[in-house]
Amino acid sequence: LASMRTPTAMIVGLVLCPCGLLLTFTGTLAPNWRQVSHVPDQPMDVVWEQGIWDICRERQSTHDRLCGQADELGYFEQVPVRVAQGLMPSSLVLALVGLVVAALGVRCWQPEPRHLVAGLAGLVLLLSGLMSLVPSSWYTQELWALPAAPGSTLSVGYSLVLSYLGSCLEILGGLALALSFHHCCKE
Repeated sequence: LASMRTPTAMIVGLVLCPCGLLLTFTGTLAPNWRQVSHVPDQPMDVVWEQGIWDICRERQSTHDRLCGQADELGYFEQVPVRVAQGLMPSSLVLALVGLVVAALGVRCWQPEPRHLVAGLAGLVLLLSGLMSLVPSSWYTQELWALPAAPGSTLSVGYSLVLSYLGSCLEILGGLALALSFHHCCKE
């Protein structure tokens, strides 16, 4: 019967949110929010990868990579980096809580999902996505203002892109789950 099926919006939310969590987790841990290349007094094939936790130096011709580099320019003291260090892990924890609540609300093994619980989980996941979108956006805005050697070339790293994508998937999944409130209003 129709009432025994899990609503499509809930399924969409339960697919998008874990994917977003995985992308955000990878973006948070991987040290490549920004790439600094063509650094003066360095070989031309050296690229510095800066994340929110670590700085790595990679020689692209040999693929020798050395992480744990010293922060000589005060990169980690910059406000956008500090905010990202606080909000990104908080977002991950909130997303995990939201997914647990969503699993309790959707309850695919029961005849009827708990629409109110699923809707609340959607709001939590929406908030989680916004919490990771804010530092990603701010970091992007300040990318060229963060300290780097004069004359070097700056570019966006893959971790920042993954954080953006993960944030957007969590927001979309959270909105899909929040549509469950519509069923609560009907009841």
